[in-house]
Amino acid sequence: MDWLPTLSERQGPVFLRIVDALAADIASGRLVRGQQIPTHRSLAGTLGVDLTTVTRAYGEARRRGLIEAQVGRGTFVSETTARAAADIPFQVKIDLSMNLPPQPVEANLDQRIAQGLQAIQNEASFSAFLNYQCPGGSDDERAVAAKWLRARVPEASAERLVVYPGNQAALFNALMSLTSPGDVVLTEALTFPGVKAAAEQLRVRLIGVAMDEEGIRPDALRAACKAHKPKALYLVPTLHNPTTATLGAERRTIIADIIRKHGLFLIEDDAYGLLEPSVSPIGNLIPERTYLAVGLSKCIAPALRVSYLLAPDAAAEQRMTSNLQATTLMTPPLMVALVTHWLKSGIADKIIAAIRNEASGRQQLARKLLQGIAYAAKPHAHHLWLPLPPRWTRAEFLSRMLRHGLAVVGDDAFAVGHAAAPAVRVSLGAARNRAELAQALQCLADMLKSPVRAGQIV
Repeated sequence: MDWLPTLSERQGPVFLRIVDALAADIASGRLVRGQQIPTHRSLAGTLGVDLTTVTRAYGEARRRGLIEAQVGRGTFVSETTARAAADIPFQVKIDLSMNLPPQPVEANLDQRIAQGLQAIQNEASFSAFLNYQCPGGSDDERAVAAKWLRARVPEASAERLVVYPGNQAALFNALMSLTSPGDVVLTEALTFPGVKAAAEQLRVRLIGVAMDEEGIRPDALRAACKAHKPKALYLVPTLHNPTTATLGAERRTIIADIIRKHGLFLIEDDAYGLLEPSVSPIGNLIPERTYLAVGLSKCIAPALRVSYLLAPDAAAEQRMTSNLQATTLMTPPLMVALVTHWLKSGIADKIIAAIRNEASGRQQLARKLLQGIAYAAKPHAHHLWLPLPPRWTRAEFLSRMLRHGLAVVGDDAFAVGHAAAPAVRVSLGAARNRAELAQALQCLADMLKSPVRAGQIV
């Protein structure tokens, strides 16, 4: 309880300086989760400020999810994230449907965004980023991104790289570049809804390929290639959305051989790959046939709208840049500048490590609360895949969840063709803190273990 915030280095009202100091000390490790902090009166006396100032500061810190008060015990650094309360429909109290990265206080996003923007302003001024910019990123932005990506993609080069406003735009442009209306593209039998929407807009036929617990099955892929003569294969081979399946090294080699043999192009969606940095993208095996999309939405924050696409060669990069210019013109320049600053300084890696650690903590919580319930998950995934017991229909289960104030996503949102056995994706990142997540998971577990049959009113 001997914490004393440093206020002299900060600006603004005193109560906000206390909150900012608290957030910074949690992010730096000076304060740790569960640590008790001084009482309102004690801190006010130490700082020489009014009691109401500290009370207001602690109230704001609780709103931000930094601290929690325990009746009769005191105030503690909370097991929480920095995400503020969301504006969600009143009937949904806890949203387990959006596959968001959690925002742990260790990621310190608020302060790092402010510091990064200040560094940009000091170096070049904001006005430099308020005009039209080069589609696909400047030479420096591409070079910085390529250097950063080489930790996972050794052959990454600026000449093959295009900066996109998010993975969705990159996937849409890749499909547009590789296909014509009526062409076939293969995917896993369950796939990302965003690529389904893109294919529908481009009038491309998606064919789902059977999966097992590891991911797409090579025998089924060979059969689909012979039967449908596809132009491309779209895969999420790492922490697959929605099943979390991750292809092993041996199967990745087999899949790469099939792609090469049948003359396909691979659109590899690496949205979650940075959460599993030891797993090598398939694109490393067949770079000449791969459009590799590496996004930051799932490992930092969706609203950054910054993604990197590695095309097979310089000619393909030019086509993708032209498609980008025709569809969205450019990536938000100020956001690209911020991310580029983070890549250069190493801050991006620190944020990703903090989010990966929080994802692991939430998966551990899920294992504890869903003990005895069969589901698929991976240690660093933001979601889990839960097959429903036979007594439940998908519609009844989703309806029952909503009546309890919870939202998840059913398998039909991901199915390519006919949906298989009913299942739901449960996302762990959108809950503001682990206490809120625990409440939701306990409700989910109680519902699954209840003898109540589908259709019964409770």
